[in-house]
Amino acid sequence: MTSWSRLAADDPALAAFAAERLTGAVAYLSTIRSDGGPRLHPVSPILRPNGLFVFMEPSSPKRRDLLRDPRYALHSGVEDDEGGGGEVTVWGRARAIDDPAGRAAVASADTPARRVLFELRLARVVATTYGSSGPVRQRWSPPG
Repeated sequence: MTSWSRLAADDPALAAFAAERLTGAVAYLSTIRSDGGPRLHPVSPILRPNGLFVFMEPSSPKRRDLLRDPRYALHSGVEDDEGGGGEVTVWGRARAIDDPAGRAAVASADTPARRVLFELRLARVVATTYGSSGPVRQRWSPPG
């Protein structure tokens, strides 16, 4: 498991594409319910040079899911039925950020104080673009 900065260092083109698909857009975070089933949530990912983050309400089911089982998948949307713009999926484990300095490095002035913060650590990233010859995929996992 590693941070966004490792992806950016290892594969700058993939990191840039993923950042374009995730920044300023709604993405879908999949977590694991207590019964083992999937749970899907719309989120607004936040990218910083040091990591990929999400804020959420303290009462959110996704918070409870991630505290119990930190595994997640995050998927960007596509622009149309043809896959315009492409898509990116990130898999990994979430880590709660409780310290005020860590929160301050990610929060904006309008982030409500009640919201909780998770860093989405990376285990695998796959980007897919679509063209006339079919889908093209770029894959990345941290070495080791």
